[in-house]
Amino acid sequence: MSLPPVVQPARRTLRRPAELVAAGLVPPSRQEEIAAVAERFAVAITPEMAALIEPGDAADPIARQFVPSGAELAVAPEEREDPIGDRRLSPVKGIVHRYPDRVLLKPSHACPVYCRFCFRREQVGPGGDSLSAAELDAALDYIRARPEIWEVIVTGGDPFLLSPRRLGALTRALDAIPHVAVIRFHTRVPVVEPGRVSAALVRALAAEKAVYVAIHANHPRELAEGARTACRRLAGAGIPLLGQSVLLKGVNDDAATLTALFRGLVAMRVKPYYLHHPDLARGTAGFRPSLAQGHALMRALRGRVSGLCQPTYVLDLPGGAGKVPVGPCYARPGDGEEWSVEDPSGARHPYPPRADHR
Repeated sequence: MSLPPVVQPARRTLRRPAELVAAGLVPPSRQEEIAAVAERFAVAITPEMAALIEPGDAADPIARQFVPSGAELAVAPEEREDPIGDRRLSPVKGIVHRYPDRVLLKPSHACPVYCRFCFRREQVGPGGDSLSAAELDAALDYIRARPEIWEVIVTGGDPFLLSPRRLGALTRALDAIPHVAVIRFHTRVPVVEPGRVSAALVRALAAEKAVYVAIHANHPRELAEGARTACRRLAGAGIPLLGQSVLLKGVNDDAATLTALFRGLVAMRVKPYYLHHPDLARGTAGFRPSLAQGHALMRALRGRVSGLCQPTYVLDLPGGAGKVPVGPCYARPGDGEEWSVEDPSGARHPYPPRADHR
């Protein structure tokens, strides 16, 4: 009887189907299927994430996020190449201007990992269209010329893949724009490749303006010691940390997992900010729960988890109409000035209270 091969821990980022097979994350019988997906959408799994995956378990919540599946090649009718209309709202390369007072700045389209549910999956990857020096100058000039821009959100791709030198230069350039008051970085790095959060990277974020870092994590197992150390470094430098998560079927679509995730983030000094309903990116139908399921989960958290642990459940409307809260509402109008308000246990109360309720 032959013994199964010994699976060696990943020592570098896994990018090729054969590497996923060698690491025990994909059975050899699926290599051809994974290769077809990899031809269309970028693949990368850092050693830190590969180490969290239970080999041979296709339902593992970490594997679900990063290991390709043939289901990604099936496109539902409602899915779109650019689900939230970034391209339509990009007046200059690298800029998305959806709201009057803030813009997205995307200096790079590379990521340390490639999430299988990513709403920018058609744009990011090793061959992604990153900004040249001249294009970055043009993007900064766009911001400088518009005094209504109060906040710049640096995203991508992942801006924390920039070298500390380039990251520092970008931070200083934004810091020098008088009307920009807030600089926000969106990143997966502190969770998926925490070693990059070096003292030099933290120093690169120093600014006179307010700097925030929004960290993407979807499952409590992602909050390993490396992630906790990275967040301590950022928080220790006085940088406020926000948490962004995506509600994903088979990953975190139950109240116990979300409770552990949000409590874990808060304990790391990361305030849960948004819980995103998945966007209509092509090939991602298997990740999307219904809005009704999202409502039920948010109700399950209300009253049972500290307010610090409550993110806003949001949906980015297809086509670029903007992000809106879609969580349950606990108040509804009644007669005259009276409202009916639901408490966390589901009981309804008149507001203002009637005389017989006092």
